[in-house]
Amino acid sequence: MDIRHCARPGCGGPAAATMTYDYASRTVWLDNPGSEPDPAAAWGLCAPHADNLRVPMGWACNDRRTPIIQLRPSIAV
Repeated sequence: MDIRHCARPGCGGPAAATMTYDYASRTVWLDNPGSEPDPAAAWGLCAPHADNLRVPMGWACNDRRTPIIQLRPSIAV
């Protein structure tokens, strides 16, 4: 299995999200890695780049990634 890397120039971190987009509807989608139907038409993004993604004015960004829910609060030392 190939590990996808972030598509942002100079990054190369492991992809934590997959970005796809459609010019006609001016929509960007963020999905969990590996959930895209056509990986050739998708871009991998590392977690920081996916979390801070900004789309052009007039575009919509639909983050469809599954949120990570903490099962119990962390205990401060």
